[in-house]
Amino acid sequence: MIDFHISLSFDEALALLRDVAARHRLDTESLALSRCHGRVLAEDIDAPIALPPFDNSAMDGFALRHADLQDANTILQLTGEQFAGNSHELSVQPGECVRITTGAPMPTGADTVAIKENSRVEGAAVIVLTPPTPGANVRRAGEDVREGERVLRSGEVLTPARVSLAASLGISLLRVARKPTVAVFTTGDELVEPGMPLAAGQIYDSNRDLLMGLLRADGLEPTAWPRLPDDPKQVEIALRDAGCAFDLIITAGGVSAGEKDYLPGVLAQFGETHFWKVKMKPGMPLLFGSLDQARVLGLPGNPVSVLATYLTFGRALIDGLQGRMEARPAWQAQLVAPLDKSHARREFIRGRVFSGPNGALHVDANPATGSHRLRAVADSNALIVVPEGPQHFAAGEVVEILPL
Repeated sequence: MIDFHISLSFDEALALLRDVAARHRLDTESLALSRCHGRVLAEDIDAPIALPPFDNSAMDGFALRHADLQDANTILQLTGEQFAGNSHELSVQPGECVRITTGAPMPTGADTVAIKENSRVEGAAVIVLTPPTPGANVRRAGEDVREGERVLRSGEVLTPARVSLAASLGISLLRVARKPTVAVFTTGDELVEPGMPLAAGQIYDSNRDLLMGLLRADGLEPTAWPRLPDDPKQVEIALRDAGCAFDLIITAGGVSAGEKDYLPGVLAQFGETHFWKVKMKPGMPLLFGSLDQARVLGLPGNPVSVLATYLTFGRALIDGLQGRMEARPAWQAQLVAPLDKSHARREFIRGRVFSGPNGALHVDANPATGSHRLRAVADSNALIVVPEGPQHFAAGEVVEILPL
């Protein structure tokens, strides 16, 4: 049994979250290519045809036998035309050539294409001004993809190039992981909708727009629920309703150990708690569990904590539920100034990344340290990842970064 009074290390918590996500992987659906962009592929794809499917010309010019070429100004007889989109099943005999366009099938007997710019037509003759090398300007059948070759793998994200590859193979449907449905809650009596007047002790709710924007940027279509008040019964009712209808519940606030932090208790009573508290800064009171059909990720309420925990644990959970196998890109940059950390937790520091004159990435840490200081996030474009334990990095040392 897990002792929820003990914080897990960052790596322990992430491994546990990924294990739970793998055991609750979402089902799949077949979609037309136009709807597959950004989705996670749920099947392996072997090429049903070769690419190119036939030998074809890479340039506009003249298909010929390289053996017929002498020095400059070789004269060949023009015997026909072959354009892209059809095949006249032409052949080239010694001393002959065929006019050809880009993508058109190579005539039988031809093995090289002289480009149009290096040739001159005089009546029924073609003068090859500059002889090409053997096999020049010819795309061979199967040189890109062999028939039966595995070209896409389950767990890959379908980028535009990968969708285009499927289209080039004549594939019209792909089986992909279903995108998780997501309910977003923000909590606290102190929160007020932007645009409304503030009473004493109140603040505007910035976390809802932060989370909705992060989720939409990751290709999801989250549903924002009404703000949860500091009332245990209302928290229970709202979460249990969402747990029956959504794949994922993400909350902001109400997960610490304060008098009105009710989320951990509700999850413990009506669901299952996988872990509560992670050795990270900001974001230590991170809560992860299950409630009915939903996975529940309870993020701390400070905006920088929301950002750091979503980028590290939220994305990992979303990826795991969809069976994404390829890691997200890892970034590194050189520190502009020295950086010191004395505490034991892994820390995420706001910073600004820029490219130096030598092409290397550099990162300048923001001096703001409070997890409530949202302006520092708005002025930043990355989080600097500082490993566990006391650390000292000199200026110029390379550190891991999470781009925002």
